[in-house]
Amino acid sequence: MKTTVSEKGQITIPKPLRVRLGIRTGQVLEVKEERGCLVMSKQTRPNDAIDKLYGILKLGRSTDEIMDELRGGENPR
Repeated sequence: MKTTVSEKGQITIPKPLRVRLGIRTGQVLEVKEERGCLVMSKQTRPNDAIDKLYGILKLGRSTDEIMDELRGGENPR
């Protein structure tokens, strides 16, 4: 996957990676350089119950599909 560095030095982490790694809005990432490569890792709070549980359910469908079902049908987009 590729991303582009903005004028401010910002990047967007592609959504499939954010979902697979459980990276949410406000997540703190540790960024370091290792042998000429940028390496990022999630920084978790040791006693945060939400962080421990986030992403453990594997439902096989997207959040949008689940929400549509819970709302009683297809949601026009």
